[in-house]
Order: sequence, then structure tokens, then C-alpha cells
Amino acid sequence: MELQNLTAISPVDGRYRNQLHQLDAYFSEFALIRYRVLVEIEYFLFLSEKKFFKLTAQQKQALKDVVTNFSVEQAQEIKNLESITNHDVKAVEYFLKRELEALKLNDLKEWVHFGLTSQDINNTAIPLSWKEALENDLLPSVSTLILKLKGFAKDWKNIPLLARTHGQAASPTKLGKEIMVFVERLENQLQQLSALPTAAKFGGATGNFNAHYIAFPKKDWVKFGNEFVEQQLGLQRQQYTTQIEHYDSLAAQMDSIKRINTILIDLCRDIWTYVSMDYFKQKIKKGEVGSSAMPHKVNPIDFENAEGNLGIANALWEHLSAKLPVSRLQRDLTDSTVLRNLGVPFAHTILSLKSIDKGLNKLLLNEEKIRQDLENNWAVVAEAIQTILRRENYPNPYEALKELTRGNAAITQKSMQTFIKGLKVSAEVKKELLKISPFNYTGVF
Repeated sequence: MELQNLTAISPVDGRYRNQLHQLDAYFSEFALIRYRVLVEIEYFLFLSEKKFFKLTAQQKQALKDVVTNFSVEQAQEIKNLESITNHDVKAVEYFLKRELEALKLNDLKEWVHFGLTSQDINNTAIPLSWKEALENDLLPSVSTLILKLKGFAKDWKNIPLLARTHGQAASPTKLGKEIMVFVERLENQLQQLSALPTAAKFGGATGNFNAHYIAFPKKDWVKFGNEFVEQQLGLQRQQYTTQIEHYDSLAAQMDSIKRINTILIDLCRDIWTYVSMDYFKQKIKKGEVGSSAMPHKVNPIDFENAEGNLGIANALWEHLSAKLPVSRLQRDLTDSTVLRNLGVPFAHTILSLKSIDKGLNKLLLNEEKIRQDLENNWAVVAEAIQTILRRENYPNPYEALKELTRGNAAITQKSMQTFIKGLKVSAEVKKELLKISPFNYTGVF
């Protein structure tokens, strides 16, 4: 069968294709080839800038246009060359030599890929595409989610909520504050991810600039490499490498994304639980079916889908971050086949963020149910009462409240107030205690 949405093996390229097609620009085979072409041309132009040979302004622009106008047809031309060379980066080199011939620059062809090994291209092209995917897609998506959560936190700032610790009714909180817990966690991780460098390897066959140095021993090749990678490409050059980059920075970024995803799983489970408790209703979309058998149901499927995709993403991030920094001696090929899957967990992460956003947009606050649960749990103010009694040096206050409340499901406003009125404390303290309720015992937030 021809590859199309319905015949794709992976749901990333099938079922969810319309939500993820923008990631083609970073993680497809076409994108990898394009970024290789970009790096090779930037390197060629940099050699010219450093006076190894001369190019006119028109020739420079013509080479830049090769990247700007790079097409699927040209990528296929490179794939056709690869079928002959059986080497993907060498095919890019031959393609660019043909481009130079077309520009009447035959005498400069051997400066293409001068002194380089394949990983000088792969370990700059892939980090560059990765960096742009982070900056253009993932970081903005997480930032947008944080802003949405902040909006909810502001709207729900004054909504008292029965807290539950160990699944049991606990001291009340505020719904807005509970949302801010996730805001703070996500902001901290996003800041850490944004601060991590995107590293690249560029130094010849085994990282020592052997070929460069033997040809031009008086040239400061370390300085040259640093300038090319950092100024020309906007990446951070690793100073000591084998044939490949050591991927420690990439692994750190993956681990950071994994922590963000873990926080999002926690968010999904909490929102799902609030929906199951009827604290949230969900907006109904005309024509949608919640259950094939039960017409009344509106399932929280967006949070379930997000949780599932986040789990898949994290399993892959875990493997990638553990595998990539490990390579036998100066190089084995395991990083190459693993890196080709870089877009898969990225796609599942983006898909999850879209699902969470969709789910949040459906939420309708059910204040009546929230208030009802607070009204049915007057026992939660026992902490407040015993704390004030401690302040007043009342004998054994914890034990007195424990005797009243533990295992007693019949604690109501009336029974709690009857208990307070029977305490041997001043009228002023009784008045203070009688003002406490599950609706106002919510702390400082």
C-alpha cells in the first residue's frame, strides 16, 4: 500500500498527522537532508570568509538560495545519489558539487566538506534542527499552557476547595492555589530547559582536526571551529570529542522535557479526578459521542489521551537520554539509528500539550458540588480549632478533637458548634472559633 494517513504504521504519521505536520520541518528525512545541506553550505561560505578562496556576493547569494529554495525534489535527488554511494552525507557532498558546477565554480568543488567527517555534519545539523524545534514549537507550547493555567488560577483564586490527602478529606485549600502549584513547577522546569545549551561536535574524523591541521598547520583550527559553530550556527561547540558528540547536553535537555511531561501527567490525573468528583463539568460539542453505550457520558478523553502520549514520550526520552551518551571507544553507530527517532517523543509531547489545551477549554466549574463537599466535611476544621486551643494553652486539645471527629461521619456545623460552646474557654475565644468554617479555613492563598 502507498503511504498515507490510513496506512501509516505510526499514529504520529497517521491518525495524528494533521496535528503534527509542522514537525516535518525538523524531524523528517527531508528536514535532515535540508539541514545537512545548510551546514555544508554555511561551512563552505565560512571557508570563503576566512580567505581560503574567494566568492563574489552574487555567488554567495546563489549558494544561500540553494538552502532557501531547497525542495523535496532536490532531497530525492540526494536520496538517489545515496542509493549509489550507500552513504547519506557523501550524497549531500556530491549534490553540492553539482550545484557548484552549475554556478561555474568547478575549481572550488573540493572545498565542499573539506577536512570533515560525516558526524561534523550530522552533529551540527541535528542539534540545529533540534534547537529550532525547541524554540519554535515546544517552548512556546509549554509557555502558552502556563499562561492558560495562570488565567484559571486567577479566575478561581477565591474558590474554596476540600483538599484530599491520602484520598481523605483534609484542610481546605483554594482551587486557584492548587493550579498555581502546577504553574510554579512548570515554570521552574521551563526555565531550566531554556538555560541548557544545545551542543554540537565539529572537529574532524576523531575530534582532533587531523585533516585540517595536516593541510594548514599554522591555522588555529580550534578557534576556527568555535567561531563556525557558535557564531555561524548559534550552537555550543564541544571542545573535546571523539568522532561524535558526547550528547550529554542533549540528554540533559531530554531529561528536562521528561520532567515537564511528568508534571503534565500529574496535572492530567488531578483534573481527571476533579472531573470524576463532579467538580468540573465539560462543555458538550454538538455531534460528539461520549460513550458508545451510555448516552449520558462526557468522558475526559483529552486528559486521558494526553497522559497516554506523555507516557510514550517519556519512555522514549528515557531510552534516548540513557543510550546516546554511551558509545564504544571513538565511535559506534548506535547513536545514528537512535537519533532518527528524535522526532517521535517530541511529537508525542506536542500532541499531549494540544490535548491538554483542548481539555482545559472544555472545563466548566461546578461550584455547587464543591460547596456541597465542603458542607459535608465540617470535621476538617478540627485542625483549626485545636490549633487555637493550643495557643490558649487548653489541656490536650488534639486529643479532644480526635475524640470528637475521628471515625465520626456525622460531624456537621451544628455538632461542631455545640462542641465549641461546651469548651471551657473565654467568650471571646468561643466567638473566634465559631467563625471558622470549611469555607474560610483556607490559609493565606
